[in-house]
Amino acid sequence: MLWYWLLVSPALLLAILGLLGERKRIQYVSQRLAETSATLPPATVIVPVKGDDEGLRENLAALASLDYPDYELIVVAHSAADIPPGVLPRRVKIVLAGGADPDTGEKVQNLQTAVRAARRRSEIFAFADSDGRPTRGWLRALAAPLAENGVGASTGYRWFMPQPATFWSLMRGVWDAVALGRLGPGNCAFAWGGAMAIRKETFFNARVNERWKNTVSDDYALSAAIRAAGLTIAFAPGALTPCFESLPCARFFGWIRRQMTITRVYNPRLWRLGLVAHVFYCAAMCASAVECVNGYFPAAVALAAQLVPGMLKGWNRAALARQALPEYAPWFRRHAWTHAIFTPIATWVWLMALASSAAGNSIEWRGRRYHLRRPRR
Repeated sequence: MLWYWLLVSPALLLAILGLLGERKRIQYVSQRLAETSATLPPATVIVPVKGDDEGLRENLAALASLDYPDYELIVVAHSAADIPPGVLPRRVKIVLAGGADPDTGEKVQNLQTAVRAARRRSEIFAFADSDGRPTRGWLRALAAPLAENGVGASTGYRWFMPQPATFWSLMRGVWDAVALGRLGPGNCAFAWGGAMAIRKETFFNARVNERWKNTVSDDYALSAAIRAAGLTIAFAPGALTPCFESLPCARFFGWIRRQMTITRVYNPRLWRLGLVAHVFYCAAMCASAVECVNGYFPAAVALAAQLVPGMLKGWNRAALARQALPEYAPWFRRHAWTHAIFTPIATWVWLMALASSAAGNSIEWRGRRYHLRRPRR
């Protein structure tokens, strides 16, 4: 059975190592959520809009009523036709970008224009997505880490709590929450564009605008600029952003392939690490299942040792999300269990997403098709 243990041992090691950082993550999240920032500089919050997202009016209303002493909200779109009627709150500045650069994503062009339109006294740029509904403390949470030495940007993340909670919508939440497990203490691997903030001075010193040229991914480009400047990205759990969209099976698989294609082009190292890890995980699961059928009892123990750590991590991710989003406790009471039970299935879905994104650099987003190119530096 040497071949079996040679195959399974790396997967077991990865599963065990994955659990080792959970205690530090729990401590970090608790500390961040409990902290209060003494300095809250003037800020500009920018949210691009492209059509009618589910709950768009409520999402923009949440961004207009943040618990922050001095900020402006900019809603930016390519054209006025992209902003549905009746969705804008009172406290908002509207910016129409009208960008025509075929090599730069429409969202990125919108952000570039909005940054130029921001009021002069703002010291922080914060970026949101139109399909998320931030909590009142969202901007405070993003601003707090920016006061720390060496921090170039702060990031939250999304948490899917679909309504209605269909199988594929819940599966998307479980699948996507795996990336949340990479955010915690220390320097984060990426910033997420739906909840990220950066000091204006850092934005221009790190030349983020230049990084945004010829790209579709605003957050990976900003992350690369922060790393190149020798700065870090801090996780702000208080900026965890609920997303309520529900989706069918076909859209689910198209969505995960698009996410992984963007990752492969703009962060190939992260994509390769994910692919290698999931090849080992899934191959070891298959080998253990086969040996269980053949009556090899240690394989059953090995299979449990592969599955249980991942399920525990999934449960812990849900527990930390509930801590960050206490107002949504009823949803977590009903559906948090999926983040443990669905995790073994999500592992295979991750492998499918990574494999399907291995070829081709084209994606479709908001009715437009883009050919992705890795920026040359």
